[in-house]
Amino acid sequence: MTTLLSRRRLITGAALTGSAMALSGCDALGQSPAFRQFLSGGEWLSYRIQRFIVGDALAREYPPEALSPTFRMNGNTRPESAEWERYAASGFSDYRLRIDGLVARPQSISLTELRALPARTQITRHDCVEGWSAIGKWTGAQLGPLLERAGLAPNARYIVFHCADDFRGTPYYESIDLVEAFHPQTILAYDMNDGDLPMGHGAPLRLRVERQLGYKHAKFVMRIEAVESLERIGQGRGGFWEDAGAYEWYAGI
Repeated sequence: MTTLLSRRRLITGAALTGSAMALSGCDALGQSPAFRQFLSGGEWLSYRIQRFIVGDALAREYPPEALSPTFRMNGNTRPESAEWERYAASGFSDYRLRIDGLVARPQSISLTELRALPARTQITRHDCVEGWSAIGKWTGAQLGPLLERAGLAPNARYIVFHCADDFRGTPYYESIDLVEAFHPQTILAYDMNDGDLPMGHGAPLRLRVERQLGYKHAKFVMRIEAVESLERIGQGRGGFWEDAGAYEWYAGI
């Protein structure tokens, strides 16, 4: 955790020293006054500087011998929703991922169909904001091609993940921007360490967004929604923990 926070402080500190070059060349989302207002001052600087420094770079990938012997299960480990329980009872054979919102062709995709799509396997480090890390192997379908298949509307700016688990009755949700959504390492993982994704790690499907902290990696994904604004999602901060005031929306590392 210390290393992560130090890196984030370093990046933010670089912004505060006035790296004008880093703040130039804003993308479409960054040019939005509403988006700048949405992010806090420090978060906005971190977002822009990290986008400049990191760009489209890949998160580090590791060899198989680096796999962690144990990988903690963070957050909820079993949803209680009736829909998810029904899917679990059938071994997720009738599970369907919905993709809707600002798309031309809403999708309803079975797990079998997802597994038949081109897959990406990556061994990466999961960094939890609580201060622990673990290295795991993930296989799944890349999110970008799925969004292309659905046909994003020109005004789509964010991708929201609606999940089956909840905290005291509030379903979990998270969101990312399109830069992260179309990054090649952003996948919907259905396998972990060469086996089916374990229940405690988000079966049957979880987001892996490798350049962000662990709470962004939504588990038990049921629906993906493309939206123009996060104002009507939860309390408008883009995620469950963000709305709770615990963490920032931009969690780049």
